[in-house]
Amino acid sequence: MPMITTKIATTKKDLKTFVKFPFSLYRDSKYWVPPIINQELATFNKDKNPIFKDAEATFILAYKDGKLVGRVAAIINWLEIKNQNQLKMRFGWFDFIDDLEVSKALLNEVENIGKKHNLEYTEGPVGFSNLDKVGVITEGFDRIAPMITWYNFPYYAKHYEAYGYSVEKNYVENHFPFKNVKPEFFKKAQDLIKRRYNLRALQFTKTSEVMKYADKMFDLFNLSYSSLSSFVEITDIQKEYFKKKFISFVNPEYIKFVVDKDDELVGFAIVMPSFANALQKANGKLFPFGFKHILNAKKKNKDIIFYLIGVHPDYQNKGVHAVIFNEYYETFKDMGMETCYRTPELEDNEAIHRIWKHFFPVIYRRRKTFRKPL
Repeated sequence: MPMITTKIATTKKDLKTFVKFPFSLYRDSKYWVPPIINQELATFNKDKNPIFKDAEATFILAYKDGKLVGRVAAIINWLEIKNQNQLKMRFGWFDFIDDLEVSKALLNEVENIGKKHNLEYTEGPVGFSNLDKVGVITEGFDRIAPMITWYNFPYYAKHYEAYGYSVEKNYVENHFPFKNVKPEFFKKAQDLIKRRYNLRALQFTKTSEVMKYADKMFDLFNLSYSSLSSFVEITDIQKEYFKKKFISFVNPEYIKFVVDKDDELVGFAIVMPSFANALQKANGKLFPFGFKHILNAKKKNKDIIFYLIGVHPDYQNKGVHAVIFNEYYETFKDMGMETCYRTPELEDNEAIHRIWKHFFPVIYRRRKTFRKPL
């Protein structure tokens, strides 16, 4: 009978093996988008990623008869546990061949860590925080995955179910053609809203201009997303990390802020070009040619991804989104944009679905997280 063994990745070589496993698993998939290997390694580096000041992770590899066949990151976020009393054992970056014994061995390791720390349940796949990837795909396998989501084969979900996991959260991913964006839905409204509440929109042409407001943006992110299930606050030290990791990567004109008369931030949104095709060409490496593909995608792209959008609770349901949408329309209307994508959103988040209804979005993918009591 084949022998399944597990190993904790502790050395740099082990972690590189952990990161590179999906490259072989999805070698023949035209929908999987590879990460940049060095960026993924930096995410897992306890000396570089400040999340490790409030979290810990164990990176586990699975072998079958000596051949690498799976991986999982077992994650404990102590902010979630101490501040929210959510005794959750997180796990993510969970990939495996279609062998129930392999996935079982990996999940068993995750559960043992959770039990050791007296946690109450496991949930995955999730990352360290709300800015990480989430969910296993259950519908929509025939579409390329954005860089901000995980892709997986159709057999994944049955492995969770076979090992006693039940659905915890449901997410949907939507898209709509840019031609669906009709200015009559927000043009007049945004003028009225700006006058009524003394608001103004900020346009940026340089990343340095964005950085002046970046801390306020993360504060507003914490405030506007705090009511969502599984939310974990972004700490001050993490803000610095995310500013370098994300803000400098985004076209400054794709970032929109709305401020009040006192220059306080009341709304924000971040849109990113789709880097999926460029990342497939880069195949995990920035050099020598990967950086060129990514720069080209940043400058010339017909697909965009609405990554984050948030409004201060005092201004929610007051039409601030109309101001944001008008700004994006003015930015994109002459650029030949074709398709707008949205990141995974909780299926029961009716507030966010109402925001987009005038654009007639279509659900093209569903994903779930799974849970099991310990």
